[in-house]
Amino acid sequence: MNLLLLLASLAFSGPAPFPIGARYEIAFSPNKGALDLVLKAIGTAKTEILVAAYSFTSKPVSLALLEASHRRVTIKVVADKKANGTRYSAASFLANQGIPVRLNGMYAIHHHKFLVIDQQTIETGSFNFTASAANKNAENVLVIWNTPPLASVYKDEWKRLWDESVILPKKY
Repeated sequence: MNLLLLLASLAFSGPAPFPIGARYEIAFSPNKGALDLVLKAIGTAKTEILVAAYSFTSKPVSLALLEASHRRVTIKVVADKKANGTRYSAASFLANQGIPVRLNGMYAIHHHKFLVIDQQTIETGSFNFTASAANKNAENVLVIWNTPPLASVYKDEWKRLWDESVILPKKY
């Protein structure tokens, strides 16, 4: 079985073992480390962060992504059109800073909340990138470090969403 077929089958097959060196971290909210874990994951990026978001209003997350872009990390965001397209949001802020952002209106809700970092690490869970998620809601964050096959599956889903989305232009 070639590598491409193996990676494609991961999305539809049963459990797969984690690669040697893989590890995970979990945090919860409100105020139990969820935001800190998201920021830690962003801070480790060296080359690329692909963001899939539903509601995206978190100032700390948007500033961490902007700071990563200043370190020459490529940042790209795809977010829900209804949750981010009619009012000023972190998605708008990032687009105004020159970071590529697209909005997806293809579904009742583009409910994804994940990061693909350096093609090897995944951040996922129920945690929206919002202050309410960090401080008011019961949410979870899971970071799975050093898992390129899993990151590849998430990247493929991110790319599919990106390709069907529309550009959020700069507003100033």
